[in-house]
Amino acid sequence: MPDSATFPEIPLFDLQLQAEDLDAVAETLRSGWLTMGPRTAAFEEAFAAQLGARHAVAVSSCTAALHLSYLAAGVGPGDEVIVPSYTFVATASAAIYCGATPVFAEIVSRERPQLDPEDVARRITPRTKAVCAVHFAGYPAPVDRLRELCESRGLALLEDAAHAPSATLDGRKLGTWGLAGAFSFFSNKVLSVGEGGLLCTDDDQVAAAARSLRSHAMTSGTWSRHNRVTDTYDVVGLGFNYRTGELRSALLLSRLQRLESEIAARRALTRRYRELLRDLDGVIVPFTDAEVEQSSGYVMPIMLEQRGRQSAVGLFMRERGVQTSIFYPSVHRFTAYRQRYPDITLPVTELASETELTLPLYPPLTHADQDRVVEVLAAALQA
Repeated sequence: MPDSATFPEIPLFDLQLQAEDLDAVAETLRSGWLTMGPRTAAFEEAFAAQLGARHAVAVSSCTAALHLSYLAAGVGPGDEVIVPSYTFVATASAAIYCGATPVFAEIVSRERPQLDPEDVARRITPRTKAVCAVHFAGYPAPVDRLRELCESRGLALLEDAAHAPSATLDGRKLGTWGLAGAFSFFSNKVLSVGEGGLLCTDDDQVAAAARSLRSHAMTSGTWSRHNRVTDTYDVVGLGFNYRTGELRSALLLSRLQRLESEIAARRALTRRYRELLRDLDGVIVPFTDAEVEQSSGYVMPIMLEQRGRQSAVGLFMRERGVQTSIFYPSVHRFTAYRQRYPDITLPVTELASETELTLPLYPPLTHADQDRVVEVLAAALQA
């Protein structure tokens, strides 16, 4: 059996911090100020500039950012939010937090596993309040078409950009096409610090609401009172504890400086994977070569042509030291969602969920490792 200390030999993700990252965290610890403060404000300013957005509001998770985005769009009890089922569950659950109903729409195809604007249009009802597009794997969803649709129907367009920092569509950063965009800094993300999220928006009122609601709707924070900007506060609404902290923000500020170079490395590895996989029978590689240049290169998804082989292929690879994952099981087929919404059928989404495998991808991945991944995959397909 493989040594558990070194298995898997080729992990799905690998985060390697640099000396400057550790120094930034150590300096923050020495400062004695760990809750939300000046480093968080500096990161928000830097990330907003990187996106070309007016506002960036750092929060505790991408789920929190989605929840605040839905609330800012006016989503409430009795409303509907159209979302893909081919996503992480938070895209849907954040709508339920608001008392709304997630309405699951189809993806286009396994080659293009993104929200289908035509299916979205068919699912709009008088109760629809918003549409949330997911930029799966860091590739741009058709937010240009979705924005046009939403504007014509008086709906808010929101973006789950958890996978897609610095990815673009027509030269415009993802997360800035709708009313608000939500980003993730979870451990396996492109810009990762363990946990954390961020809401971006060009709307002053949305930003003000998010800043208020992330900290119990208090009119001032601890840093302001520490600096004697004020010595008291009021609570003006029902808010949440969605604050982030200075350690995360310091690490984000440090890692943000390498974001573009790391995305460039991800794109190079993605292009090489696509070349290695081009003639491999039994595999569909989503998206196109040209689209790689717009993406963040978050993950390397493939679709097995044959249904029913996902588990066996994944197990075969894992037993040979190559970790894979499934991005994603269909949300509407989870137990909690079947209980709430028992009659949903999405054939294209379900086929994608039952045939997708995610291959290892991270900037330090070597060409030899890539060759090994594809070699083991090829053997798994022939087994």
